[in-house]
Amino acid sequence: MKSKKGLVLTAIVLFGALFFAFKVIDSGNETINITTRQRLLNAIGSLLEEGHYSPKKIDDAFSKDVYKKYLNELDGDKTLFTQADINTLKKYETSLDDEIHGAAIAFAPAVSAIYDKRLPETIAMYKEILSHPFDFTKEETFIIDAEKLPFAASDAERKDRLMKELKFSTLERFVEFQELREKNKDTKDFVVKADSTLEREARAKVSKIMEKRYDRLKSTFNEDERFNAYLNVITNLMDPHTDYQPPIEKRAFDEEMSRRFYGIGAQLIENDNGEVKIANVQTGGAAWKSGEIAANDIILKVAQGKEEPVDITGYTTQDAVKLIRGNKGSEVRLTLKKLDGTIKVVTMIREEVSLDEGLVRSAVIQNGEDKIGYIYLPEFYADFERESGSRCSEDVAKEVEKLKKENIKGIVLDIRTNGGGSLYEVVQMVGLFINQGPVVQVRDKDGKSSAINDRHPGAIYDGPLAVMVNEFSASASEIFAAAIQDYKRGIIIGSTSTYGKGTVQKTIPFGKPIDFTSGRTEYGAVKLTFQKYYRINGGSVQLKGVTPDVIIPDALEFYKLREKDNAAALPWDEISKVPYDTWDKSDFSATIQKENAKIAENKSLNLLRNNLQWLSDNSEKPINLNIDKYKEMQKQIRTTVNQNNSLLKLQKDMTIEAMAADHDKFYNNPDKPKGDRYVSWLKAIRTDMHIDETVKMVSEMIHPQQQTALK
Repeated sequence: MKSKKGLVLTAIVLFGALFFAFKVIDSGNETINITTRQRLLNAIGSLLEEGHYSPKKIDDAFSKDVYKKYLNELDGDKTLFTQADINTLKKYETSLDDEIHGAAIAFAPAVSAIYDKRLPETIAMYKEILSHPFDFTKEETFIIDAEKLPFAASDAERKDRLMKELKFSTLERFVEFQELREKNKDTKDFVVKADSTLEREARAKVSKIMEKRYDRLKSTFNEDERFNAYLNVITNLMDPHTDYQPPIEKRAFDEEMSRRFYGIGAQLIENDNGEVKIANVQTGGAAWKSGEIAANDIILKVAQGKEEPVDITGYTTQDAVKLIRGNKGSEVRLTLKKLDGTIKVVTMIREEVSLDEGLVRSAVIQNGEDKIGYIYLPEFYADFERESGSRCSEDVAKEVEKLKKENIKGIVLDIRTNGGGSLYEVVQMVGLFINQGPVVQVRDKDGKSSAINDRHPGAIYDGPLAVMVNEFSASASEIFAAAIQDYKRGIIIGSTSTYGKGTVQKTIPFGKPIDFTSGRTEYGAVKLTFQKYYRINGGSVQLKGVTPDVIIPDALEFYKLREKDNAAALPWDEISKVPYDTWDKSDFSATIQKENAKIAENKSLNLLRNNLQWLSDNSEKPINLNIDKYKEMQKQIRTTVNQNNSLLKLQKDMTIEAMAADHDKFYNNPDKPKGDRYVSWLKAIRTDMHIDETVKMVSEMIHPQQQTALK
């Protein structure tokens, strides 16, 4: 086993070897490009074996897993490859470990050759299928989860599967058009169309969607991207959170963590024709300064500096954003189609754009005589590249101080669907609410564990605290919730468990630096799992997550989306606890007991729970393509969903307002669309049943002797 020092040395050696090996390579030459891939694959394999927390042996068994997962990755709906294709590739099934260890790469190019042959066939196939009307009276079913299917035995079976997929998509839209006709048939000037017309229009709409889908595959999913996907399959088989990040993906990850990027300062959306257009322009940004870009301009091409422009036909908004963003001070050229039909090329220098709408935000909720502070934290973000960069712990501290000036009596901290982020930041955040002590334990691959402590005495807030979580609260969110729970500092409320990610990653770069401001490199990086973390009570959150003190039904509770549902996930275990003193200012046990009893007896929530279970079970069943049976099932689903929406939404809005300190941000924002989005956020949370119930629980914590009724 290597020591931590040895692991660091390994990373440096790998980085250095790749730096010099790739330095002289011209990616324009195919032979050299393959050599580059061999070196990258070998380096990643070595890193996984030497540096991963719990590496799987890269042998024939691992090779079989890579083989199966990569083919499923490329053909998830089993409409591209045939079993004959798979049989042709079978000879590579147990040799991929040899390729990872340095043998010539043969599998990925062989798969790509078949992919390039099958893709245009599939395009021709879908166009031919959609050129004829569907018969919705036939008894047919469509299996939406293609993982349950083998690859098609023949081209005819492949076509039949694609036909059923297209028939299902068309049926969805045909029924929607019928319902729209029924609803508006007596409306003045509404044109009542025959079923044959509606069916044709439904097929046309599906055809447009398919065209967009395959344009994107042709435009963006080239052989290089397929190889990147292959590398990611290999890394993900070590565990779900070890990823290969190509340079653009690495940049996107850095932007997400720091909440800033370099771009033009414009929001993009897709229009009805699948084109990427400008939704609005940020005041003060590069696009605004140019004076030549306006809302509703359609982006046709994107060019980097003096390079040839890239036609973005078929690109999603996300794809286009990756091209438009870039390095600080670099040039980007947009070819735009203006509203009057003219074509214009606009050149801009990328400037810093802050993702401030993704930062923490707060509001004040009035519950009876109690003012409760509500803090929403979407991510544990941290910009470590700048001293003045955003840090979530500092931002939360500022929100707490502003709320205290509003004379709040309790705080609700909402980290639902918060996927995690910086380990350092979560330790600092726990420290805002406890008097110094251990927050989390980490253990390396050699079995050495240590506690990470909050070393700041005192808490900035010592009043009633509730933390909201759900099945997508992961990693740093789980560390925070676990620490608050172990210290008995507050009450955790949410779904039966959080996500269950108990691993820690670090980034290992490959190739020479792209620029000297970001640390990004020409061949991307591997986000490597190198530690596991544990609660201070010794338990891991890996697989099991954090079980809230108070459990309340959640819309996605029964869907298989957590860590425990991934076959490659690392196992649960535990280590020794570390000494810590629990919070002695309050005892919330009576409130927890009362709240759980109240929820258990609530008929509406029991109905919600049963409905959610039924919807989850039903989503895994084949879909009947007979229109009468489809309509019957859709009626049941719609009735259940509408009932759930009613149960999840308050009938009477909560009283929620922005803090005085944030009044201008919400109501007088110089960037009006941004201000409107802040106001829309306030409106949206006013009807959130989970927030309402948490606020009532906090009032119970403030006044433990009073009874509150769940309505």
